[in-house]
Amino acid sequence: MASEIYQSKTTVYVLACWILAAFGGLMFGYDIGISGGVTGMDDFLIKFFPKVHERKLRAVEDNYCKYDDQMLQLFTSSLYLAALVASFFASKLCTVLGRKPTILLASTFFLAGAGFSGGAENKFMLILGRILFGIGVGFGNEAVPVFLSEIAPVQHRGAVNILFQLFVTIGIFIANLVNYSTSALHPYGWRVSLGLAAVPGLVLFFGSMILTETPSNLTERGKDTEAKAALKRIRGVDNVDDEYEEIKRACDAAKEFKQPFKKLMTRESRPPLIIAIMLQVFQQFTGINAIMFYAPVLFQTMGFKNNASLLSAVITGIVNVASTFVSIYAVDKVGRRKLLLQACVQMFICQTAIGAILFVDLKPTGTMGSGMAALVVVLVCLYVMCFAWSWGPLGWLIPSETFPVETRTAGFAFAVSSNMLMTFVIAQSFLSMLCHMRAFIFFFFSAWILAMGIFVVFLLPETKGVPIDSIAERVWKQHPVWKKFMDEHDDSKSREMA
Repeated sequence: MASEIYQSKTTVYVLACWILAAFGGLMFGYDIGISGGVTGMDDFLIKFFPKVHERKLRAVEDNYCKYDDQMLQLFTSSLYLAALVASFFASKLCTVLGRKPTILLASTFFLAGAGFSGGAENKFMLILGRILFGIGVGFGNEAVPVFLSEIAPVQHRGAVNILFQLFVTIGIFIANLVNYSTSALHPYGWRVSLGLAAVPGLVLFFGSMILTETPSNLTERGKDTEAKAALKRIRGVDNVDDEYEEIKRACDAAKEFKQPFKKLMTRESRPPLIIAIMLQVFQQFTGINAIMFYAPVLFQTMGFKNNASLLSAVITGIVNVASTFVSIYAVDKVGRRKLLLQACVQMFICQTAIGAILFVDLKPTGTMGSGMAALVVVLVCLYVMCFAWSWGPLGWLIPSETFPVETRTAGFAFAVSSNMLMTFVIAQSFLSMLCHMRAFIFFFFSAWILAMGIFVVFLLPETKGVPIDSIAERVWKQHPVWKKFMDEHDDSKSREMA
């Protein structure tokens, strides 16, 4: 399937747009990384969760259950419930106001969340801060991947979109470093960790003022002259007529549909919608966020001391960042499917091995031997490595590029909300699952990874090198399963519904 390559140059301005927008991912990643480290800090537990701290101190306490507390899990998971709801409002704002203002709003909510969290004096302020973080995450995770996909040239679209996930991993790594440093700052180290979330928020706030609006959104809102000027600016060339005409045709067709969420429920919209939702479900049920949220807690469960567990989390953060560069290099060369399938094999082996080691060597009381604990850290790193070049970035890339323009923000809202829902479920339940399932929790995730591989083999099409506004014709209508949903008479029916 030949790709259609339009003229473009990579200018300083467009590089700045890519990087500044990707700070939305850094905000998200910082929060993923910071919460796990903070929940392992004694000062934080004494102030907000004294019963958990008391259980932690008991020498005979069950290794698998000492952190099992619903309110402690709510501290982490409330953000994702807020993000789930916010993503649908963000979808409407993305269409009506544009991608750029939505990104600006994301940074504003994140700054407010940093203020409430860092200055919290009670659980209400703490959870309110997390909810404000969540609204920012919902807005940012909706707008940034769509923004990056729409401004990227087709030959680099995968790599540019993966900048979002790269910055997520950088945010996680920075958060782990911050937690490692602030754990010795008694009694306010946790305040510093939570309050420093304002830094990426500020970068995104001022950076969003530099961003251009995407040509697709400007055209969609009838601003044709501005759209063509924006396309020239992000491509670095004056000859953009052919690409602009394709964008214009897609947006003109999109204007026939006044209700994008209703259009999503039609038969021909099911392929990208099902793919978008299932990728988010699978991404979370790899078990990645269970490890990323609670890496310090997990390593403490295995017998590492507080600083050693935080250092182990820093190591996994380094692996996470480095491995994402593999995806940036390979995604537009190797393709999406091969990366996902290779990762399924590696993640299945790692999760199964971790479960087996914990089942044999980590009893309810006592600690693991140092050799086995070190091996678990290595396996976690190998697992994080392949997730970082596959299901992590591609879970965001593929939904952002497979919806037609008329349902792009609405469809991506379903992807974001599905991701947040699954993230909430994992964050709210992991510590309880660890307590009740013990080592078998890793076998639980292994079974999901097996299902993911089967899904990719039979149902996920390759989108490498296909212009974003030609996906329906070149991908869905050619796929042996999904082409059955793309009959012409369904198009006429959906227009009647518009």
